[in-house]
Amino acid sequence: MDTVARIPVSSLRERKRSYEENKLAKRLRRLAGQAIADFGMIEGGDRVMVCVSGGKDSYALLDILLHLRQHAPIAFDVVVVNLDQKHPGYPAHVLPEYLARLGVPWRIEQQDTYGVVKRVIPEGRTMCSLCSRLRRGVLYRVAGEIGATKIALGHHRDDILETFLLNLFYTGQLKAMPPKLRSDDGHHVVIRPLAYCEERDLAEYARVRAFPVIPCNLCGSQENMKRAGMKAMLRDWEKRYPGRVETMLNSLKHVRASHLLDRAAFDFNALPPSRLAGAQPAPSAAPGLPDVPGPAFAEDR
Repeated sequence: MDTVARIPVSSLRERKRSYEENKLAKRLRRLAGQAIADFGMIEGGDRVMVCVSGGKDSYALLDILLHLRQHAPIAFDVVVVNLDQKHPGYPAHVLPEYLARLGVPWRIEQQDTYGVVKRVIPEGRTMCSLCSRLRRGVLYRVAGEIGATKIALGHHRDDILETFLLNLFYTGQLKAMPPKLRSDDGHHVVIRPLAYCEERDLAEYARVRAFPVIPCNLCGSQENMKRAGMKAMLRDWEKRYPGRVETMLNSLKHVRASHLLDRAAFDFNALPPSRLAGAQPAPSAAPGLPDVPGPAFAEDR
């Protein structure tokens, strides 16, 4: 009798692990490529400035864009920019060593935004807004200096939905993070290629790829932040109602201004009159008896 060869359990586990990791990489690359195509984020001849903070998302963004650059039907350049905000204990050697191994052009911009934020924002108040504005100003300046035509940020699907909920609950606006945005002065275009990617996938990808993640000791260390509450809400919804978060993202792609209340987004006064305008009212079903009003608004159409 022939002896049946047995594959060691450890080998089967390794094959499964490799398969799952490869599937994850393909999914993230496919979603990023789809977002880039859907919103025309990158064009031939672009010089894309990838902003790498040292967090999992920006590492993944760089890794995915470098892969897509090798297989894209158009040619574009990638240059990495990191803003050293002078956080106490910041390991300044980590990113240069990592980027040098990749062989990609890079620039470290040093600006003490940390000191500015700590001096201006009272203790216990959220630092994110000011920190973000200062960081954005520096990145816009650097983009002009290096001739970047696009500025790529690592915001993902969950960031977009959290921002949508924050605006909905706290500012009274229906607004999120756009996948593509022109700056107010018209000089820069910001893109978010990870707009369709889930944060949990990016976290797993960072673990698989062993990115040298640098923790944020500024806004990321603050407690009781409103964004953290939105994140917890989304995770709870996804756990209790699988697919709800994806449905929310799809809703941002299918806006019906005529079904909202924004008179600047839709001219309600320009609606044509009813086709029945001027017509005589229909007679009652039973002559001599009053009409009984039906549930005209029972269903929103």
